[in-house]
Amino acid sequence: MRLTQYITLTLIFAGILFTGCGVNSNLMFRTKKGFDGYDSIPMSPAYEYRISADDRIELKIYTNNGSKLIDFATGSSSDQSMARSSSTSLEYLVKKDGYVELPVIGDVKLSGLTIFQAQETLKEQYTQQYVDPFVQLKVVNQRVIVFPGSGSEAKVVPLLNANTTLMEALALAGGIAERGRAKHVKVMRQTPSKREVYLIDLSTMDGLYYADMVVQANDYIYVEPVKQVSREVIQEIAPIVSILTSAAVVVTIIVTLK
Repeated sequence: MRLTQYITLTLIFAGILFTGCGVNSNLMFRTKKGFDGYDSIPMSPAYEYRISADDRIELKIYTNNGSKLIDFATGSSSDQSMARSSSTSLEYLVKKDGYVELPVIGDVKLSGLTIFQAQETLKEQYTQQYVDPFVQLKVVNQRVIVFPGSGSEAKVVPLLNANTTLMEALALAGGIAERGRAKHVKVMRQTPSKREVYLIDLSTMDGLYYADMVVQANDYIYVEPVKQVSREVIQEIAPIVSILTSAAVVVTIIVTLK
C-alpha cells in the first residue's frame, strides 16, 4: 500500500509541475513586482475626442442659424412643422478611408477632427445649399470596455452621457465582481502618442475623489482579479489525479504479481 501511495504522490507532483503554467493564465495586463510606471490620473480627458474610422455619426442640419430649432423648443405647432421641414436627423458611417458620404455634398473627410471641427467643416460645406446652416453632430457609438474583475462578466458600455464618470461606467457594467480588487483598477486611455495607464485605488474613501474621473470613448477599465492559486491548481490537476491514481493502482498490481 505504501508503494501505491508513493507512486501516486510522485505522479500528482509531476502533474502539478506540468499544469502550473496554466494557473491564473487568464489574468491580463500584468506588471512586474514593484512596477510604478503609471501615468498621472487626469480627472477629465486632456484631449478632445477625434472622429475615427467605423464611427457612426448622427447629423442634424437647420437653416437660418438654427432659428427654427429655437422656435421648436417654444412648443408652437406651426413652428414645429416648419422645424421638421428645415432639418434632418440621420446616422452615417465613417468609412475606412476617413470619409463620410453625406446627402447633397457627397464624401467629406471627418476622421481626425474633433466634434466642433467637424461641425464647422460641414457648416461650410452646406452653406452652398442652405441659408446660414446650423449643424449638430454627435458620435453615437462611443463606448468603454469594462472588465469588472471576472473575465466572463466583461461588458461594452455605451457612453450616452459625455461626462460619464468612472463610477458610472463601473455601475453600468454591474459593479466590481466578487473576485475583483477594488484597490487595483486600471484605466487605459489612448492618447496621440501612446495608451496611458492610470492606477486607481477605490478600496477606501480616499478613492472617492478619483471615482469622479470622467472616462473617454475607447477607454479600457480593468479591475485586477484576485489570484486563486489553490482553487485553479485543484481544477487543473483533478482530472490528472484521477487518471494517475488509476495508473498507480495498475502499476502496484503488476509489481505485486511479479
